[in-house]
Amino acid sequence: MTYNSDIQNVPIDIQTSKLLDWLVDRRHCTLKWQNKVQQIREKINQALQDMPEHEDIRKLLSGTYINYFHCLKIVEILKGTEAATKNLFGRYSSQRMKDWQEVISLYQADNTYLAESGSLLMRSVSYEIPGLKKQMTRCQQLALESERRAEECVQGAAEQREQYYSSCKRYGITGEDVRKELQMLVCDVPSSLRQVGADAAGLLPAIELYQACVSFVCESSPEEALPLLRFVQKKGDTTVYEWRTGQVPQTVERPEVKEIEESQHVAEGEIDWGDLGVTTETEALQTSEEINWGIVSEATSTDGIVWDITETSPSEIISVVEAGHDVPPGVARGTDAITVLENTETRNQFVDELLELELFLSQWLQDLDNDADIVTVTQFQNAPVILQGQTREKVITMLSHVRDLIGRLTDVKMRHLFLILASPRYVDRVIDLLRQRLNQAELLEKKREAWLERGKSAQEERESLEPKLQVLLERSRELQKQIEAEISWKYNNRPVKVIGTGL
Repeated sequence: MTYNSDIQNVPIDIQTSKLLDWLVDRRHCTLKWQNKVQQIREKINQALQDMPEHEDIRKLLSGTYINYFHCLKIVEILKGTEAATKNLFGRYSSQRMKDWQEVISLYQADNTYLAESGSLLMRSVSYEIPGLKKQMTRCQQLALESERRAEECVQGAAEQREQYYSSCKRYGITGEDVRKELQMLVCDVPSSLRQVGADAAGLLPAIELYQACVSFVCESSPEEALPLLRFVQKKGDTTVYEWRTGQVPQTVERPEVKEIEESQHVAEGEIDWGDLGVTTETEALQTSEEINWGIVSEATSTDGIVWDITETSPSEIISVVEAGHDVPPGVARGTDAITVLENTETRNQFVDELLELELFLSQWLQDLDNDADIVTVTQFQNAPVILQGQTREKVITMLSHVRDLIGRLTDVKMRHLFLILASPRYVDRVIDLLRQRLNQAELLEKKREAWLERGKSAQEERESLEPKLQVLLERSRELQKQIEAEISWKYNNRPVKVIGTGL
């Protein structure tokens, strides 16, 4: 008696994944239970066509798979709604009640309801609940990833805009209206060049030192050294006519710029560059290569932009009215009417002579730094006073002034301004290249909005799955308890536990 009592209290543990096999092995259900379930589902679908209006039934049937235990609840509800159809023998004449009672009878035959309930619980625990959890996890990860990507887009857009304004700063513009600002800078180029010509007057000590050294060492005429540099030092940035003839022109006729027929007219907002005396874009590029501006095909400038400027279409070539042989005396016309620093050829020569002077002064300074007392050298004992009386401070001052002029003519800003002078269409290419930065920033900002929207959608999807998961968990727990109660009843109320559900 005690032994049987102990056995009765030992719980029956059934692994969820083995529940259906356990029911079949112990002959509670048959192997062909699925065929019977199909017949029952057809009966349930027919019975659902005629249901009374009842709040509990509506809640019971909303969004769920109707199983045996639901059918029991429906019959209990129908006992109240169909009470008037009950006869003296306790039977119901209502077709609704008969339909659902038949469904319950089919379920109870061979314990088909246990097999179906076990299958539903296994599917929920093994597939539906994990699937919902994984989907919610993916949504959460996507929301976090979208937030991270949106932040990266913000940073990338800020970097692109920073690079844009940094590039504009190198040009000396603010970037609010690139075309207008570049054109204003180009208009200021002649005055800047005139200032360079005026500041060249301070080159006299350096030029005299160089001439004295050339005359003493090479025994050549000092007039042959740095001719254009000496001219600008005395006269300033005067016309090419005065440099070529040595006479001040009585009349200056600035050249007119005419575009060939294939080219388009100057667009609205552009400047007529004819008063700057530049011949063609091709010539400007060739002369810029002679000075070695550092601008070559597919080379990257200091502002990170590739300036591919070696190809010139015929429509971009600008013809300039040159000075003819029949020009009256005293009249500066064509390229003769522009200044030596505006003219590409003479400006290149001016920079070359500055570089020559810089190299000479650098070598002289190096000799002074190496404690080489050139006065004591035999060949310099009879050198002019100007060569023997130079100090390190004087040479540094002269070298600094030369390098300042070189820098003002060859910095990034001036190089590109000279290219704009060579071809007005170059400004369009500059604008396009700068605009790429802003376009990239705008694209990143649009991507940011797309990532935010995607993250919002993912978060909303996750929030919509949360109640579905809760409902599925509650119904699975309920189904688990119902299965445990049914099996326990079959074993004289012995404790039964379906394990491994994770509910």
